[in-house]
Amino acid sequence: MTMMTKLISFLILTVGTVGAFAPLPIQIRTPTKLFGDFAQQVTGGELEVMMQEMTQPIVVDAYATWCGPCLLMAPEFEEAAKELDGKVRFVKLDTDKEENMAAALRIEGLPTLLFLEEYKGDEPGTSAALKGRLEGALRKDMIVKLCDHYFFDGPVPDFMSS
Repeated sequence: MTMMTKLISFLILTVGTVGAFAPLPIQIRTPTKLFGDFAQQVTGGELEVMMQEMTQPIVVDAYATWCGPCLLMAPEFEEAAKELDGKVRFVKLDTDKEENMAAALRIEGLPTLLFLEEYKGDEPGTSAALKGRLEGALRKDMIVKLCDHYFFDGPVPDFMSS
């Protein structure tokens, strides 16, 4: 139990959509709080309803409680949710509890971030459009930059360009 309370330093490699690697030095104290006041825990069914009744873009954090990088990213995700509160909805999906939804979303690595916005096409039964997905732990500023890029026509973040 004493190991759980010591300060642990991690170096996480984050994979960008173009395959570039960026080192992320992050320090946390374990155990990490997975949920805060801004990022909401959802079930697969709740996520489906959110996608059908979408009023603002959604960022999904597909995670598992045993996943070290997921634990490292949890406070970063919460801080991004706090910064973009009212503009973007941030939700967390436990892939162990929601295996069917994780399979439907083709979650293969953890953590995976999905950037979804309202679908504006003609295809029946489609409610959300996937704007982007990334696997790997990201820091708050990177998550915010990705939201700006995918949802608000911001520039491509530096860590995505090669």
